[in-house]
Amino acid sequence: MGVRGWYPNGIMEQVFKYLISLFFSCILWAVGISQADSAVHRHRVAVFIPLYLDSAFDASGNYRYDKNFPKFLNSGLEFYEGMELALDTLRKENLSLDVEVYDTRKAGLNLPSLLESPDFQPTELIIAHVEPAELRLLANTAAQKNIPFINVNFPNDAGISNNPYFVILNSTLRAHCESLYRFLQRNYPLWPMVIFRKNGTQEDRLQHYWEDIGKSTSSVPLKLHFVSLGESVDPHQLIPYLDSTKKTICVVASLDESFGKSVCSALASLNKTYVTKIFGTPTWDDIADFGQPEFADQEIYYTSPFYINPADSLAGSIQQYFHTRFYSRPSDMVYRGYESMYHFAKLLNQFGSTIASNIGSKLFRVFTDFDIEPVFLNRENMTLDYFENRKVYFIKKVNGNVVAVY
Repeated sequence: MGVRGWYPNGIMEQVFKYLISLFFSCILWAVGISQADSAVHRHRVAVFIPLYLDSAFDASGNYRYDKNFPKFLNSGLEFYEGMELALDTLRKENLSLDVEVYDTRKAGLNLPSLLESPDFQPTELIIAHVEPAELRLLANTAAQKNIPFINVNFPNDAGISNNPYFVILNSTLRAHCESLYRFLQRNYPLWPMVIFRKNGTQEDRLQHYWEDIGKSTSSVPLKLHFVSLGESVDPHQLIPYLDSTKKTICVVASLDESFGKSVCSALASLNKTYVTKIFGTPTWDDIADFGQPEFADQEIYYTSPFYINPADSLAGSIQQYFHTRFYSRPSDMVYRGYESMYHFAKLLNQFGSTIASNIGSKLFRVFTDFDIEPVFLNRENMTLDYFENRKVYFIKKVNGNVVAVY
């Protein structure tokens, strides 16, 4: 996880053009079979992805970036790569499915008009890699048309409520805090515990989550001590909050990667005398520095709603495909694209018009143990506000290597 797609110089354009050809062949494949086998009911899925096709190619069809591959192209394209592989698998399983893929960065695209167009009306499921502006529009459409909307990437409810057709796959920050709180309660209830933070609105929100969870827990609440630090952390600042006679749990309550690395570096330098277990946020998945010598033997944990087991046979076959075809490694978004399309398309095929009532089904697991549960923001009126994947993995790294997953 956390490894971005890497492509050697000289094949950038080849890779992109190959994937674009897959994009159009996917749509043609769906339409062609629909015409040949009209007697079979075919479920309709709409997929919204930021592909930036207009930005990648000029009016003559020439790739704009020579041998380069701009970072802004990565996320949506990688998601599409995985989705296309899933569609190929579904085709081999003879699953009847029509898929319409929309490039949300297409010049002149009028998303509100598209969602009201006759072509969109047969849609039974929406899968989307979104940004905030698109999120609310798709969520509102899902509620109006009773269509499940799977938000695969944005870890926020964007203020949406009273919408039983909205599904957040990438768990929210509060869900991460709740899972970590329970994990610490269960495994280290009597250990000394300190939460390091910096000043900031986001950090205030995280502290509020922790305090609110402590007030509502049915078990003995954790004894938490919050400590505010500056952007740059000196190891001597931390010593008063550590104990040389016992291990200390240290939580870094900030999404700022630089701050997280600074705290971890300071604690690691003290680890021989003041032994600590450090817990951080899902943003730490992308920090490669934890393999550096300065972090030697330091236990570092972070949370993630997605985990790809390297021993998984399907993950291995996808890795081999990318190595053979592109001389590259698949990113986490490739796996997410595969999993989202395969899992929810199979649920749609299984449950049809009742998929919304069965969106949390454990059937058709791919890589992740999704735990999709209803969320009630106001417990007094018990109105179902949306569904959220509440499964959070705990990844333990030592010397830069994943040594345990909980």
